[in-house]
Amino acid sequence: MVGKLEMVVFDAADIAALSAFYRGLAGWAESSADGAWITLDTPDGWQIGLQAVADHRPPRWPGQERPQQAHLDLRVPDLDAALTRAVDLGGTLLNKSDTWYTVADPAGHPFDLCLKADDPNTTLMGVMLDCPDAKTLSAFYSELLGKPVTYESDGIAMIGEDGAQPVMFQQVTGYTAPRWPDPAYPQQAHLDVLVEDLDAGEGAALALGATATGARGQTYRVYTDPAGKPFCLTSPTD
Repeated sequence: MVGKLEMVVFDAADIAALSAFYRGLAGWAESSADGAWITLDTPDGWQIGLQAVADHRPPRWPGQERPQQAHLDLRVPDLDAALTRAVDLGGTLLNKSDTWYTVADPAGHPFDLCLKADDPNTTLMGVMLDCPDAKTLSAFYSELLGKPVTYESDGIAMIGEDGAQPVMFQQVTGYTAPRWPDPAYPQQAHLDVLVEDLDAGEGAALALGATATGARGQTYRVYTDPAGKPFCLTSPTD
């Protein structure tokens, strides 16, 4: 384990509108907000960051011309009721299946509404990362986050237990990697990983196969994973 999953961050041009959407849909609460960043806390213990990007280019799901890169899976007790609520709040239906609906939020990020009829609450099951090789990327993040591989099948993998903030991996044909910070190939989303010491964390992450981008601040450093997705190592501010 190099660090602990701190939060999942999504880019958007209008983070205030995106915050209002998820607060209305899932009951998330703002714990901090300024013009560039909003942190949302979920009732089930996740933190979701919203990062303001003025030139954000929304995904065009399901193709790879402008890929989603990542999406959230929300569990709901009633698919049609949740869809109605999402659309009323500014979401757009993208696809339906028997047990999940794919919806785009107001920033264009797809997410799945997944049926869990025996739970009256809306909960966040996990985050899914698109990638060219699910086995390779799940092995990387398993070591980075200290979460065991708990599921592996053809083109799909998961690290961490259900209910303990799992991260999932979806193998995509013709996968197109982000080219951060190039706005033409946006990251769309990234993970923040909390470490006690940035220097030690950097050495461990590089040994696992991460690549340093050179972007850094006093409390963070930016890397790319083996699939080219940016992630941040962060340290406490106090």
